[in-house]
Amino acid sequence: MKNSLRLFTLSGALVIALAFTNLAATPAQEKAFTDKYKTALEGKDTATLEGFLYTTGSDPQALEFYKMMQSGAAGEKIASIELVSLTPEDVKKATTPMDGPTGKVCLNLKPTKKLVIKVEQKDANGSSSSSSENFVAEKDGKLVIPVPGPCK
Repeated sequence: MKNSLRLFTLSGALVIALAFTNLAATPAQEKAFTDKYKTALEGKDTATLEGFLYTTGSDPQALEFYKMMQSGAAGEKIASIELVSLTPEDVKKATTPMDGPTGKVCLNLKPTKKLVIKVEQKDANGSSSSSSENFVAEKDGKLVIPVPGPCK
């Protein structure tokens, strides 16, 4: 019985992993996404940054939070930016309802990657670094950052 359950669980995980890899954007699309995002972030182009957000069905307060978080690092020099594969923990986090400003919220698109941005700042007082992560999904052949909305 335990072996059957284990086999079923492993098979399910494999199917999910294959589904995510089949939906993944091409390396060229990923590079174009990260290059455009980096240019917009370093250039303080908040309109372009907001254009990356997938807002259909999003919670209005969550949307404002996402906009604020995106513009918070605008103008900073990016040390690195990359799209990385989702770990099993990431998949669990992305599919688990979250507490939002108006109740439980969920991502309206299934993420396929995670955008990881590292920013380093140096001045006369020293240096500091920070990093941020956002789930990235694909919608109509375009990579987007899904904003959570009410769970369905």
